[in-house]
Amino acid sequence: MSQEVACDLFSLFQGFVQDAVTRLALHYQQQTPDPLIFSLEIPKETLFGDLSTNVAMVLAKAWRLSPRDLAQFLQQDLAKNPEIVSIDVAGAGFLNMTIAQSCLISGLKQSLELGEHYGRSSIGKGHKVNVEYVSANPTGPLHAGHLRGAVAGDVLATLLAFTGHEVTREYYVNDAGHQVDVLADSLYYRYQILLGKTVSEPEEFYPGAYLVASAQRLEERDGARWLDCPEWRVPVTDFAVQDMLQLIQEDMKALGVQHDLFSSERALVASGRVASALALLEGRGLIYEGTLPPPKGKPAQDWTPRPQRLFRSTQFGDDGDRPIQKPDGSWTYFATDIAYHADKIQRGFTALVDFWGADHGGYVPRMQAAVKALSGEKPVSFDARLCQIVRFIQDGQEVRMSKRAGTFVEAKDVIDRVGKDAVRFFLLTRRDDAPLDFDFAKVVEETRDNPVFYVQYAHARMYSVIRQCHVPFPHLTQASAKDAPFSRDFSPQERALTKSLLAWPRQVELAARLREPHRLAFYLIEVAAAFHALWTTGKEHAILRFVHPEDEQRTRENMILVHAARNVLSLGLRLIGVTPVEALH
Repeated sequence: MSQEVACDLFSLFQGFVQDAVTRLALHYQQQTPDPLIFSLEIPKETLFGDLSTNVAMVLAKAWRLSPRDLAQFLQQDLAKNPEIVSIDVAGAGFLNMTIAQSCLISGLKQSLELGEHYGRSSIGKGHKVNVEYVSANPTGPLHAGHLRGAVAGDVLATLLAFTGHEVTREYYVNDAGHQVDVLADSLYYRYQILLGKTVSEPEEFYPGAYLVASAQRLEERDGARWLDCPEWRVPVTDFAVQDMLQLIQEDMKALGVQHDLFSSERALVASGRVASALALLEGRGLIYEGTLPPPKGKPAQDWTPRPQRLFRSTQFGDDGDRPIQKPDGSWTYFATDIAYHADKIQRGFTALVDFWGADHGGYVPRMQAAVKALSGEKPVSFDARLCQIVRFIQDGQEVRMSKRAGTFVEAKDVIDRVGKDAVRFFLLTRRDDAPLDFDFAKVVEETRDNPVFYVQYAHARMYSVIRQCHVPFPHLTQASAKDAPFSRDFSPQERALTKSLLAWPRQVELAARLREPHRLAFYLIEVAAAFHALWTTGKEHAILRFVHPEDEQRTRENMILVHAARNVLSLGLRLIGVTPVEALH
């Protein structure tokens, strides 16, 4: 079997169902949709078999049959398949299938044969994807609020690469604009104080202590060169941005986050690419001189309309045209964003994924409009992933954060306190678009209520079983497990774990296609739960224990499942950037 195409229980049975539909369509001269889209799920209750599909309900109307009648026709066809032990019609027309154990064991052994390539695919072949994440303003070290987008973006990039996409991980440095001017003023103020000069505090400045250290580094490099020097702004601004980026990169390294490219907003403006991108849109008739209506909720008499250069974003689904130039002639933030995404498109990306804060939700439609306008005849997909707020809880109280007030929790403080692995896993235990409470006490507690501990504990238990097995049977390795015969029936717990393990390729594909990295964490929790359940039955019933020193054959059979489970859990943890542990202390 090719290492690029993993065994996939769902793909196999989707094929069986599709083939049955095709045979019936030919027999009864019916038309089927292309593609035929139907669900295939593992039922929550074992009473409904191993897999359930709604295909009869999907086709019934077009074929002018009742869903149950159509389901019964399909039942008769699929019952001939040797991989299906039994198939029943339930409810309004669901087909519930019980899979032959030989099929499940074959899948387990194939997963072991594939090893670290299990679940890898080529669904992204030919797709060049840019994933932009973090992109925090370079005005200080990362604060804890940046962690969620950093983890989600990094895991998605890894996941897309695992599924065959050509991925570039990018950070957009917002080093132009007012916030950078405030940073320069703040650093220069600290620099002057450091050199003994009495100066007034700037009207706007960042009070964080990190700028004291930055001023010391500036003084170490340049001495008093910029004190009372009228030309201080450009060199101090350059130093401030680079120094802050260094802090940010150190924080990301501690989190296990990496980027391939850092793109500068200032360089974008200085190169003339903003003007070029807007000239392209103007040539397509999408830039015009006009006036905007009053902002919503503002009385018309308090609004003074003025001519502005506007982008026709309403032509692409936005609810209003958008200004691209300020009255002083400088570009709006939207104009530089247009140029930045035009640059990505010119670099050949077929898909753009941006991770933004939830407060940018209103900005999404205009950016979608811009990408559509820039794409031309070759559509480029644009997906803005909005990360909802994370509330950090300490001693039962929320920790309030404000960079301007200097009262924020630095990302590195969180990482140092609970560890990189705990941060990464816990931040994936909710959808990105759902709020999340990060309770420092709960993230490190060693209970089943802590998903980080629960999954790592399952992996450590698997290694414990393997070590126990090697005492009486040192030759029973993962390599030998895939060749072992299997002669007994699965227990219900073994069957449940096996089905979970064979769902791994499908979970990887879904997470990649839907751009939802949290699905991996959810799945790993399910696998851990299935393994813990099997472990518990072994504690209660000796026959169900993994290692039988007096029975090599039964132990060998058990180790197929243990090694397969360890392989999947290890793969999943590494995909989300968490180091699997072999023992818990």
